[in-house]
Amino acid sequence: MIAPIPPVVPAGRMADNAQPVLALPGGLKLRPWRTTDAGALVAASHDPAISRWNLLPTLTEDEARARIGRMRERWERETAAVWAVAREDGGEGAHVLTSTGIGPADPWDEHAKNPGPGDILGLAAWINVDLDRGHAEIAYWVLPAGRGTGIAVEAARRLTDWALHDLGLHRLTLCHAVANEASCRVAEKAGFRLEGTMRHALLHADGWHDQHLHARVRGDDQNDRDDRDDRGNERP
Repeated sequence: MIAPIPPVVPAGRMADNAQPVLALPGGLKLRPWRTTDAGALVAASHDPAISRWNLLPTLTEDEARARIGRMRERWERETAAVWAVAREDGGEGAHVLTSTGIGPADPWDEHAKNPGPGDILGLAAWINVDLDRGHAEIAYWVLPAGRGTGIAVEAARRLTDWALHDLGLHRLTLCHAVANEASCRVAEKAGFRLEGTMRHALLHADGWHDQHLHARVRGDDQNDRDDRDDRGNERP
Protein backbone atom coordinates (compact mmCIF):
# COMPACT_ATOMS: atom_id res chain seq x y z
CA MET A 1 0.00 0.00 0.00
CA ILE A 2 1.34 3.41 -0.98
CA ALA A 3 1.62 5.78 1.95
CA PRO A 4 -0.13 9.14 1.51
CA ILE A 5 2.13 12.02 0.53
CA PRO A 6 2.05 14.77 3.17
CA PRO A 7 1.34 18.32 2.03
CA VAL A 8 4.37 20.36 1.09
CA VAL A 9 3.02 23.27 3.13
CA PRO A 10 0.56 22.60 5.97
CA ALA A 11 -2.88 24.15 5.68
CA GLY A 12 -3.19 27.33 7.70
CA ARG A 13 0.30 28.67 6.97
CA MET A 14 -1.33 31.63 5.21
CA ALA A 15 -4.81 31.85 6.72
CA ASP A 16 -3.59 31.70 10.31
CA ASN A 17 -1.19 34.60 9.80
CA ALA A 18 -1.40 38.20 8.68
CA GLN A 19 -0.28 38.87 5.14
CA PRO A 20 3.20 40.39 5.54
CA VAL A 21 4.52 43.73 4.37
CA LEU A 22 7.80 43.18 2.52
CA ALA A 23 10.51 45.76 1.97
CA LEU A 24 11.79 46.63 -1.51
CA PRO A 25 14.75 48.82 -2.51
CA GLY A 26 14.28 52.51 -3.18
CA GLY A 27 11.81 53.26 -0.41
CA LEU A 28 9.18 50.88 -1.78
CA LYS A 29 7.31 48.01 -0.22
CA LEU A 30 4.89 45.23 -0.98
CA ARG A 31 1.78 45.54 1.17
CA PRO A 32 -1.78 44.22 1.07
CA TRP A 33 -4.25 46.22 -0.97
CA ARG A 34 -6.66 48.49 0.93
CA THR A 35 -10.12 49.57 -0.14
CA THR A 36 -8.76 53.12 -0.29
CA ASP A 37 -6.47 51.95 -3.13
CA ALA A 38 -9.45 51.44 -5.45
CA GLY A 39 -8.53 54.45 -7.58
CA ALA A 40 -5.18 52.90 -8.49
CA LEU A 41 -6.88 49.66 -9.50
CA VAL A 42 -9.34 51.60 -11.66
CA ALA A 43 -6.43 53.43 -13.33
CA ALA A 44 -4.70 50.12 -14.03
CA SER A 45 -7.85 48.71 -15.60
CA HIS A 46 -7.87 51.61 -18.08
CA ASP A 47 -4.18 51.28 -18.98
CA PRO A 48 -3.85 49.69 -22.46
CA ALA A 49 -0.63 47.80 -21.71
CA ILE A 50 -1.94 46.33 -18.46
CA SER A 51 -5.30 45.33 -19.91
CA ARG A 52 -3.61 43.83 -22.98
CA TRP A 53 -1.29 41.45 -21.16
CA ASN A 54 -3.10 40.87 -17.86
CA LEU A 55 -6.71 40.50 -18.99
CA LEU A 56 -7.80 43.02 -16.35
CA PRO A 57 -11.35 44.18 -17.15
CA THR A 58 -12.30 47.85 -17.02
CA LEU A 59 -13.43 48.59 -13.45
CA THR A 60 -15.55 51.15 -11.67
CA GLU A 61 -14.63 52.34 -8.16
CA ASP A 62 -17.22 50.01 -6.64
CA GLU A 63 -15.98 47.06 -8.70
CA ALA A 64 -12.39 47.83 -7.70
CA ARG A 65 -13.30 47.87 -4.01
CA ALA A 66 -15.10 44.55 -4.39
CA ARG A 67 -12.05 43.12 -6.16
CA ILE A 68 -9.81 44.23 -3.30
CA GLY A 69 -12.18 42.53 -0.88
CA ARG A 70 -11.81 39.31 -2.82
CA MET A 71 -8.03 39.58 -2.52
CA ARG A 72 -8.41 39.23 1.23
CA GLU A 73 -10.78 36.28 0.80
CA ARG A 74 -8.27 34.52 -1.46
CA TRP A 75 -5.53 34.94 1.17
CA GLU A 76 -7.84 33.45 3.80
CA ARG A 77 -8.70 30.55 1.46
CA GLU A 78 -4.97 30.13 0.76
CA THR A 79 -5.44 30.29 -3.00
CA ALA A 80 -3.65 33.59 -3.73
CA ALA A 81 -1.55 36.33 -2.15
CA VAL A 82 -1.84 39.77 -3.76
CA TRP A 83 0.28 42.79 -2.89
CA ALA A 84 0.37 46.43 -3.94
CA VAL A 85 3.79 47.79 -4.90
CA ALA A 86 3.71 51.06 -2.96
CA ARG A 87 5.87 53.91 -1.79
CA GLU A 88 6.63 53.89 1.91
CA ASP A 89 3.88 55.88 3.62
CA GLY A 90 5.47 55.98 7.05
CA GLY A 91 2.09 55.52 8.68
CA GLU A 92 1.89 55.19 12.44
CA GLY A 93 2.20 51.57 13.46
CA ALA A 94 3.49 50.47 10.07
CA HIS A 95 5.68 47.36 10.04
CA VAL A 96 8.08 45.98 7.46
CA LEU A 97 7.96 42.21 7.76
CA THR A 98 10.02 39.34 6.46
CA SER A 99 7.72 36.43 7.16
CA THR A 100 4.19 35.47 8.02
CA GLY A 101 3.16 35.32 11.63
CA ILE A 102 4.45 38.77 12.59
CA GLY A 103 2.72 42.01 11.90
CA PRO A 104 -0.18 44.34 12.46
CA ALA A 105 -3.44 42.72 13.46
CA ASP A 106 -5.11 43.80 10.24
CA PRO A 107 -2.89 45.06 7.39
CA TRP A 108 -6.03 45.43 5.27
CA ASP A 109 -7.39 48.20 7.51
CA GLU A 110 -8.83 50.85 5.22
CA HIS A 111 -8.24 53.45 7.94
CA ALA A 112 -4.47 52.92 7.89
CA LYS A 113 -2.55 55.95 6.68
CA ASN A 114 -2.54 55.96 2.90
CA PRO A 115 -1.78 59.18 0.99
CA GLY A 116 -3.69 58.01 -2.07
CA PRO A 117 -3.64 56.10 -5.35
CA GLY A 118 -0.51 57.95 -6.51
CA ASP A 119 1.49 55.93 -4.00
CA ILE A 120 0.62 52.67 -5.78
CA LEU A 121 3.03 51.77 -8.58
CA GLY A 122 1.94 48.23 -9.39
CA LEU A 123 0.72 44.83 -8.31
CA ALA A 124 2.56 41.60 -7.60
CA ALA A 125 0.89 38.35 -6.60
CA TRP A 126 1.03 34.62 -6.20
CA ILE A 127 -1.99 33.06 -7.91
CA ASN A 128 -3.09 29.44 -8.27
CA VAL A 129 -1.47 28.72 -4.91
CA ASP A 130 -1.49 25.01 -4.07
CA LEU A 131 -0.05 24.41 -0.62
CA ASP A 132 -0.52 20.64 -0.84
CA ARG A 133 1.63 20.36 -3.94
CA GLY A 134 3.90 23.25 -3.06
CA HIS A 135 3.54 25.46 -6.10
CA ALA A 136 2.15 28.80 -7.27
CA GLU A 137 2.29 31.17 -10.27
CA ILE A 138 3.47 34.76 -10.09
CA ALA A 139 1.57 37.64 -11.68
CA TYR A 140 2.41 41.34 -11.83
CA TRP A 141 1.81 44.63 -13.57
CA VAL A 142 3.29 48.12 -13.28
CA LEU A 143 1.56 51.48 -13.73
CA PRO A 144 3.20 54.05 -16.05
CA ALA A 145 4.76 55.96 -13.13
CA GLY A 146 6.77 52.90 -12.15
CA ARG A 147 7.84 51.60 -15.55
CA GLY A 148 11.49 51.49 -16.48
CA THR A 149 12.58 51.47 -12.83
CA GLY A 150 13.09 47.73 -12.37
CA ILE A 151 10.41 47.37 -9.70
CA ALA A 152 8.80 44.37 -11.42
CA VAL A 153 12.10 42.49 -11.14
CA GLU A 154 12.62 43.54 -7.52
CA ALA A 155 9.07 42.57 -6.60
CA ALA A 156 9.43 39.18 -8.32
CA ARG A 157 12.71 38.48 -6.52
CA ARG A 158 11.30 39.47 -3.12
CA LEU A 159 8.12 37.45 -3.53
CA THR A 160 10.13 34.47 -4.73
CA ASP A 161 12.28 34.60 -1.61
CA TRP A 162 9.17 34.83 0.57
CA ALA A 163 7.36 32.00 -1.24
CA LEU A 164 10.29 29.57 -1.14
CA HIS A 165 11.74 30.31 2.27
CA ASP A 166 8.99 31.81 4.43
CA LEU A 167 5.88 30.14 3.04
CA GLY A 168 7.75 26.96 2.06
CA LEU A 169 6.64 26.35 -1.53
CA HIS A 170 8.83 24.21 -3.79
CA ARG A 171 8.07 25.23 -7.40
CA LEU A 172 7.13 28.65 -8.76
CA THR A 173 6.09 29.45 -12.31
CA LEU A 174 5.93 32.61 -14.40
CA CYS A 175 3.95 32.57 -17.63
CA HIS A 176 3.65 35.31 -20.24
CA ALA A 177 2.65 35.73 -23.86
CA VAL A 178 5.64 35.17 -26.13
CA ALA A 179 4.97 38.60 -27.66
CA ASN A 180 5.37 40.24 -24.23
CA GLU A 181 9.13 40.64 -24.41
CA ALA A 182 9.30 42.94 -21.38
CA SER A 183 7.85 40.23 -19.15
CA CYS A 184 10.35 37.74 -20.53
CA ARG A 185 13.16 40.04 -19.42
CA VAL A 186 11.62 40.28 -15.95
CA ALA A 187 11.50 36.49 -15.73
CA GLU A 188 15.13 36.10 -16.73
CA LYS A 189 16.40 38.81 -14.35
CA ALA A 190 14.36 37.35 -11.49
CA GLY A 191 15.96 33.94 -12.02
CA PHE A 192 13.05 32.09 -13.61
CA ARG A 193 14.41 29.62 -16.15
CA LEU A 194 12.67 29.21 -19.48
CA GLU A 195 11.28 25.67 -19.64
CA GLY A 196 9.37 25.82 -22.90
CA THR A 197 6.57 27.29 -24.98
CA MET A 198 2.91 26.43 -24.48
CA ARG A 199 1.10 26.73 -27.79
CA HIS A 200 -2.13 28.76 -27.93
CA ALA A 201 -2.26 28.78 -24.14
CA LEU A 202 -3.94 32.15 -23.60
CA LEU A 203 -6.73 33.97 -25.39
CA HIS A 204 -6.26 37.74 -25.66
CA ALA A 205 -8.45 40.29 -27.42
CA ASP A 206 -6.41 39.85 -30.60
CA GLY A 207 -6.57 36.06 -30.59
CA TRP A 208 -4.70 33.08 -29.17
CA HIS A 209 -1.16 33.59 -27.90
CA ASP A 210 1.63 31.13 -27.27
CA GLN A 211 3.05 31.42 -23.77
CA HIS A 212 6.54 31.06 -22.37
CA LEU A 213 6.73 28.93 -19.24
CA HIS A 214 9.46 29.97 -16.80
CA ALA A 215 10.02 28.38 -13.40
CA ARG A 216 12.03 28.55 -10.20
CA VAL A 217 12.50 25.48 -8.02
CA ARG A 218 13.83 25.53 -4.48
CA GLY A 219 17.61 25.25 -4.67
CA ASP A 220 17.80 26.35 -8.32
CA ASP A 221 19.95 29.38 -7.70
CA GLN A 222 23.20 29.53 -5.73
CA ASN A 223 21.91 32.80 -4.30
CA ASP A 224 18.99 31.04 -2.61
CA ARG A 225 19.06 31.45 1.15
CA ASP A 226 19.57 27.70 1.60
CA ASP A 227 22.97 27.98 -0.07
CA ARG A 228 24.23 30.90 2.03
CA ASP A 229 24.98 31.57 5.65
CA ASP A 230 23.38 34.31 7.76
CA ARG A 231 25.81 36.89 6.36
CA GLY A 232 25.03 36.04 2.76
CA ASN A 233 28.25 34.09 2.19
CA GLU A 234 28.12 30.85 0.24
CA ARG A 235 28.21 27.78 2.44
CA PRO A 236 31.22 25.45 1.95
